Amino acid sequence: MILGFKHGDRLHAAPAFGAWVARAGAELLDDADMVAPVPLHRWRLLRRRYNQAALIAAGAAKKAGVAHVPDLLERHRATPIQGHLSASARARNVAGAFRLNPRHQDRVKGARIVLVDDVLTTGATVSACARVLRRGGAARIDVLTLARVVLD
Repeated sequence: MILGFKHGDRLHAAPAFGAWVARAGAELLDDADMVAPVPLHRWRLLRRRYNQAALIAAGAAKKAGVAHVPDLLERHRATPIQGHLSASARARNVAGAFRLNPRHQDRVKGARIVLVDDVLTTGATVSACARVLRRGGAARIDVLTLARVVLD
């Protein structure tokens, strides 16, 4: 179901996914200043035509009544797909791939941010994003995901 959403243009479930994430993360969203998705690089976004994390984040933010900032972060460096990479390779792959959108630098200072991604495997991607937000002055960064891969 999630792979179909992520790679197969099955977007009809996006509102339900956003609502599920909002319900599961209600405590985190209650005092959040904003919700932001993990960004895709522009070339991947052009190929896929949508950012699945942004669709989930938009639905969760709407349900929770919190500001959705879809362009808070930018993925300025294209990275290979991480599907078959080890945890350490994933961390190296996304190191330095993200940056704070200059338009939102002042907005991040002291903010409580909920970062949304579709699937959490090793946490390398959300960790890289959180480092950028922390350097930008965010007071708190929480993460919500639709699914988690459990590794042996």
